[in-house]
This record gives sequence, C-alpha cells and structure tokens, in this order.
Amino acid sequence: MSQQLPPWFIPTPQSDEPQLKIYNSLTRTKTLFVPLNGRHVKWYNCGPTVYDASHMGHARNYVTQDILRRIMSDYFGYDLHFVMNITDIDDKIIERARQNHLFEKFKSDLKGLSSDLVSQVEEAWQVHMRERVSRGLPSELTSQVWTEVSWGHLNELTKNKEWKTDCLKRDEKFDMHFSAAQRSLLAVQKAKSELDKGRHEQDAALKLVDESRDILTRFLDAQYRSTVIDPSISRELAAYWEGRFFHDMDRLRVRRPDNITRVTEYVPEIVKFIECIIQNGYAYEAEGSVYFDTLVFDKADGHHYAKLEPWSKGNRDLLEEGEGITFCSLSTKVGRRSASDFALWKASKPGEPSWPSSWGRGRPGWHIECSVMASAVFGSNMDIHSGGIDLAFPHHDNEMAQSEAYHDCDSWVNYFLHTGHLHIEGLKMSKSLKNFITIDEILTRYTARQLRLAFLTQLWNAKIDFSESLMTGEVRNIEQTINNFFTTVKALIIQNREERLVSDGSHHYNDPERLLIERLHESQSAFRTALCDSFNTPLALDILRDLVSRTNVYINSQGSKANIDVLETVAQWIAQMLRMFGLGEGGSSDIGWGQENKDETVANREGLLMPYLRALSSFRDNVRRVAMSKKEDSLKDILMLCDKLRDEDLIPLGVALDDQEDGKALVKLVSPAELIKTRDEKRALAEAKASKKAANIEAERQRRLKKLEQGRLAPEQMFRPPNVPDGTYGTWDSQGIPLTDGDGNELSKNQAKKVRNAWENQKKLHEEFLAWHKEGTK
Repeated sequence: MSQQLPPWFIPTPQSDEPQLKIYNSLTRTKTLFVPLNGRHVKWYNCGPTVYDASHMGHARNYVTQDILRRIMSDYFGYDLHFVMNITDIDDKIIERARQNHLFEKFKSDLKGLSSDLVSQVEEAWQVHMRERVSRGLPSELTSQVWTEVSWGHLNELTKNKEWKTDCLKRDEKFDMHFSAAQRSLLAVQKAKSELDKGRHEQDAALKLVDESRDILTRFLDAQYRSTVIDPSISRELAAYWEGRFFHDMDRLRVRRPDNITRVTEYVPEIVKFIECIIQNGYAYEAEGSVYFDTLVFDKADGHHYAKLEPWSKGNRDLLEEGEGITFCSLSTKVGRRSASDFALWKASKPGEPSWPSSWGRGRPGWHIECSVMASAVFGSNMDIHSGGIDLAFPHHDNEMAQSEAYHDCDSWVNYFLHTGHLHIEGLKMSKSLKNFITIDEILTRYTARQLRLAFLTQLWNAKIDFSESLMTGEVRNIEQTINNFFTTVKALIIQNREERLVSDGSHHYNDPERLLIERLHESQSAFRTALCDSFNTPLALDILRDLVSRTNVYINSQGSKANIDVLETVAQWIAQMLRMFGLGEGGSSDIGWGQENKDETVANREGLLMPYLRALSSFRDNVRRVAMSKKEDSLKDILMLCDKLRDEDLIPLGVALDDQEDGKALVKLVSPAELIKTRDEKRALAEAKASKKAANIEAERQRRLKKLEQGRLAPEQMFRPPNVPDGTYGTWDSQGIPLTDGDGNELSKNQAKKVRNAWENQKKLHEEFLAWHKEGTK
C-alpha cells in the first residue's frame, strides 16, 4: 500500500519552472520534494559495516549518493546536513575479528613443522569437507572417510561441468569452498613430504598454515571462540577498515559526511531508546534479549509494519539475514512471540563484546543503531534516508517501525532513496563467482572519473550491469569526446587571445552564433528538467553531449571566424555541470573537467617552463646545424626535425600539434599519458604490420629453401641405397629408375608409373637446386 503524504506536504507550484520530484520508495512514485524546513535538508545515509575491503558495490552506492548530494547542494542550492553511520559492531565484524585473532595466535605459537600440526590441519580439512563441500558431492563419496577419498577422484569431478554447475546452483560458494579444500590438501601433502625428509623448518609450518587459512579459521573459531573476550579486538578491526573505507571514498571523490556516527559511541542512547519502546508497549524482553513486537505494532492505530516492502513480511530468508550470522535460527529463539519479531538487543554470548543494560550484558541489534543515531542528530523526523536497495527490507522497514514506536509518530522519514543493485557482467557480485572486485583493484583499471561517468550513464535507482563493454565503449567514448572538445576550445582561445584585443571591424555575431547561444539556453532548460525528473543523470549527460556535438559543428563550419566569446560561454557552462557531478575540481570560469584532486598545486615557473624551453632550444639548434651544412637535401632534414618535434619532443610535455590546411598548427594541451598512449598505439600498429610482413617474407623464404633442399638429391640416386632400404629394388635403368623389385620381379605398370612420376618430380627439383646453387656461388 502506497503511503499518502499529508495535505500540507504538497505545495502549490509558484511558476512554470520544473519542480524537483524524487522517486520515493515509500510511495513507489516520483514525489514532489518539499523539505520540512525551507531549504534546509536533513539527510541520513546508511554507511558501511567495516570488516573488509570496500568493493564495487560500495562504489555504486556511495558514489551514486554523492552525485545526488552534489546535485541537491551545488545545483539546486539546498542546505544539506548529511549524516552517515559507521557500523563498527556487528556479527560479521565480531566473527572476522575473532577468527583473525585466533588464527594469528595459532601462527605465533608454531614451533616448526610437526606431525601434530599436520594432524590438526587434516582434522580441520575433514570438518571443512563434511560441513562445506559434502553437500555437493555424489553419495558414494559422502559416505567415505575424508582422508581416504582420492583427491584425484575429486579433481576429476571438478572437470565435469554439468556436475559443477549443479553444485553451484545449490550453493554459489561451493567453488570457493572446494578450492580452499584443494589448496589445503596439496599443502598437507607437501608438508608430509617435508617431514619424510626430516625437515621441520618454521617456514614450512607457516606455509602449511597460510595455505589452509580458510579452513583453519572456522575450525579454530569453533574450538576457542569463548576465550576471546577483549572488546578491543573488534574495535581495532573496525577502526582499520573504517580508515580504509574513507581512503577509498576519497580516491573516488566522494565528499565526507557532515557528521559520522559510530554504533559503539551510542550504546547508552541505544539502551534508553529501547527502554522507551518497551514502555510504549512495542517491545518485550526474553532471556536477556529484547525483541520488537511487529504484530502489536501492525495492529496499532496509525502504524503498519513493512511500509517499504509489505510483500516481504514473511520472507524468512531476509529476516534471518537481518538478524545476523551469529544469532541463532529464528525458529529456535527462546521467548520470541512471532517469527517476524526482530532483535533490538542481543544477550551476550561467549566470544562477543558486550555492554551493560537493564536486561543484562549484551549488544545492540543491527536495525536499532540507525534509528537511535539518526534520532540523536535529527530528532523525530528527517527529510531523506538513503541506502542500497538491499537494505529496504528488513533493515529500513525495521528502522521505521521502531523509530515510529519510539517517537509515537506515523512518519519518521519523508523520502526514502534506494540505489539500485550492481551486477558484474550480468551476475551478482560474489567472491565465489570470481567477479568480486575491490575498489583497490578497479582503480588500477579505470580512473575515479571513468567510474563516476559509468554511474552517471545509469539511473540512480536502477540496476546497473558493470561490464568491460560499458567502460571501454560508452564511457571511453564520452570521456574522449569531451576531452577533445575542451582541448580544441582551449587551443582556439589561446590562439586567438591576442587577436581578440584588437577589433577587425566585424562583430562576429551572426546567425551561427545566435543559433548556438539559443541551443545553449535550450540545453540549460532541458538539463534542469532532466534533473528535476528524479535526478535523471543519463538524460542530463546526453544533453551535455548533444551541446558538445553542436558546438563542434559550429567550430568546424566557422574555422578562424568562430566567435571565441560564444565558445567560451558554452564550454564554461558544460564544464561547470560536469564538475557539479563531481567529475573534477575547478573555478566557475574554468574550461575542462578540472583537477582530479582539488589539492593539486601548480609547479613553479622554472619547473613548468624549462622542459618546453629545452625542447624548443634543441629544435632551433638542429635546424641551424642543418641550414649551415648547406646540404642539397637539407629541406628534407628540416621537415624531419619538425616531425620529430611534434612526435617525440612535445608529446611527453602534453603538447599536440595538429597540422591544418593553411599550414598553421593548432596547439593543444592534452594529457601526456594520453598522447604517449595514442602515439605508441600507432607505432605498435605500424611495427606489427612491418613485423607481420617480415614474418611472411621469412616464411616464404623458408618454404622455398625447404623446397630447394628437397632437390639436393640427384634423381639417379633417389631409388638406390641408402636413400631406400637395401633390397627394395633389384635392377635399375641408366637413369636410376627401378625395373624390378628386390625379389627380381618386374615392376607392375602401376608401380613403374609411380616411380617414373617421382623420378620426374625429383629431376625438376634437382635442376632448380643446381640453378640456385650456381647463382649463389657467383
């Protein structure tokens, strides 16, 4: 059921100017955006759970949210208060930190390679096979003792594509678990071989343990988790990955939040918040834990549970996932009144950090944290709450329910913005599917600008399929087109800078200029309309590209008569809009993407100018040397020096000289890396063609030599020993052609014909060989 906004929430438009509408997950429609307090916007964004490296899913969510934030503040002029949480205590963090701690302690206690160590790893391997792999194996194998299973048999099974596909359908992580088992078993076999040789080195022990890490961590955790009670272990892991997360966001040009809230800093407020929900009758305590009563809340006047995804109310998989990996199965929770009830407070278990509360030591549930921290900053209501679409249910639905239960209101959030899923080459991102890409990895292949461009080409709330074709096709074309546009306009401005100071008697503002300015104004209007339509960045980007295309047409048609002031006006606006999207930093009058890093500084005058001056001085010296030599072909040498200046000396300096019909070169400032890449690609192509041609010539020469070598044997000797086995033939004619076989029988007509033909062919080859040999000795 769609949520109806109160009548006061929808104002009457004051003009025909388009008004900002945003797709609101609460209403599942595009809703007119009206902040509660004028132009001040309260915005809460769900942040990461910091326990591992940031990946492309994070990039999709946080870069997209950053684009929306920039549009709201830098384009529409809203005054934003942007808050983001950091989940620094969570089941995944607790488990990962504990497992890392136990594994590192296990390594530090090693005293070299031993049979006991190998036995421990083998035991862990058996458990891993039984619990993680056996579900995908044939029944005849699952009944065997794992140490007796032939690895060769298992290895053969992995080559059966149909069987492996079936396993992956049942468990998408099967391949990952199977690979871990394979690595560990190979390491065990190697360790046993070392022991047989009497070797007990520490390095061998460490190698065995490191290769078996994936199976050892779970094995050790199952045995010793209750011994890990120091809360700093979880905090240290979370603090490390939080730092890495913000480092990655900085590299992606994502603006820092105005406020960062961390769960561990708000535990006292969380306890009080839960106490109030209990007092209001919407939660209950059971065995030291506290649960939200979804049925009571759903029946209360003015409330209903799961506003965002009412169809997911009974989805046990999503509910289980929302409760966390270490909180036992919903069906076995003691004291839970309904399967849909969720934990506000979790009683502590051995091996988990905990805090005091009136229900005993424990820790916050996942969903309560955002409700408490957002309420602590914004009070009982906020304008925007954002996050990935995978958080809609149960996380955000649970947030709303418990917050409305606490504040005794029916509208805690006015607009929910959910970014769409990210798939890699058509598949959900997963380590087991080998399409899991960290931000570290992706930034070695593409720039932050290219990634942001990729997200701009898709609707913010739609699923995006991140693929090689998207990056090397559409994104590369967009970037190259705009690069060329800015380069050309800046070159024309520099070229005509002095001429603009003196009037040539013409105003240079005729129909072409009027049409271009009209197109600029139409583009500005269409651009605003696109962004008002729930931030339609693909359309907005297309509008900019169309304006670039039309301006290029103007440049090509007008040539030296182009009105530089008009060009500068158009290019400045395009640059401003691109920088507004976060594609670079620069001033309002700058032309170009702007700097990737706003902290970049311009080099000193000497350092900036000397490389160019040295190239110019070297060119002058060489031209003078050629001219003074008075050689007949000096003109050719001078032209070669001009080409060298263009293709060798200026390219590393980021200067491109484009020869024009009038004999003048258009000077462009381009990225040196881009120029070098383009030049090297041309050279590589030319070298490849030359290499292929040379290879073909050499292959033909070798074929001819091989054929000539076949003619080295005189035809008179080809049917005589040792060129044929002794006794093959009995008699020969004067030319060496066989007459009888080894038994003295006359050759049949067919045999005689075959040897005659072979003799004739060899005669031709021998004559060619003799002619070639004679020619070579001259």
